Amino acid sequence: MKKFKGTGVAIVTPFKNDSSVDFASLGRVVNHVITGGVNYIVVLGTTGESVTLTKDEKHAVISYVTEAADKRVPLIVGIGGNNTQEVINSIRHTDLTGIEGILSVAPYYNKPTQRGLFGHFQAIATCSPLPVIIYNVPGRTCCNITADTCLELAHECENIVGVKEASGDMAQIMKIIKGKPENFNVISGDDMLTIPIVAAGGTGIISVLANAYPEACNELVSYALKNNFKSAREIHFKYLEMIELLFADGNPSGIKAIMSVLGLCQNNLRLPLVPVSKATMARIQKAVEAVSEVKKV
Repeated sequence: MKKFKGTGVAIVTPFKNDSSVDFASLGRVVNHVITGGVNYIVVLGTTGESVTLTKDEKHAVISYVTEAADKRVPLIVGIGGNNTQEVINSIRHTDLTGIEGILSVAPYYNKPTQRGLFGHFQAIATCSPLPVIIYNVPGRTCCNITADTCLELAHECENIVGVKEASGDMAQIMKIIKGKPENFNVISGDDMLTIPIVAAGGTGIISVLANAYPEACNELVSYALKNNFKSAREIHFKYLEMIELLFADGNPSGIKAIMSVLGLCQNNLRLPLVPVSKATMARIQKAVEAVSEVKKV
């Protein structure tokens, strides 16, 4: 699935001061990342605060992003959860016109076995009219999709075309890359590990940082995919502190703070998430200035 290769971005959902969705800023973000060169967009992912959006808001966001993107890049929509049947219902009742794929996170809280995980994703893949990318992020779900389970899904479910891997376990990720079908995408879910995952045979990144710096993220991934790791490292090290700050007070608090400094959206989140601390914001402002100075040079 070449359309999911390269730099993807899990876009934020901007909010106004009254916590309503800021569609004007959302459109600005979509144009910013597309003109910056990203290869595809993920809407309603973790970074998009999808868990605090109502069903009507989710449908409105999907519709708006589809219109704003205007077929310039492929779109993926996040539809996941810990109730398999409800995930299936959501897929069936979502207008997926203009959407190219579904990103579905591993079930959280229930802590299913590997057999349960296989059954969950198999059921979703069977009902989905679009290709499915599974999302492994045990730091959030307390549930790791092992390499063996991921490979079983990759080989037995034709509609599962990739995994967004955010386990941080390079041994696990390399085992998946080694045993995967040829057309199965292993995508980094962690900006910090993009280079090693691509070097091992991964196909790119679904990035948080690309919300703010799409051009740099696209250049980094492009260099890495061409085995030009010297140039990729130069970009990575330039944004190293910025990547750390993304998660200093949690995601998407970090990226929204950065984007507010850049004038892309307001620094508003929905509870239980809150903006970064004053200390972290001060560090972010200095990091943004430092990156800007390097660009001028």
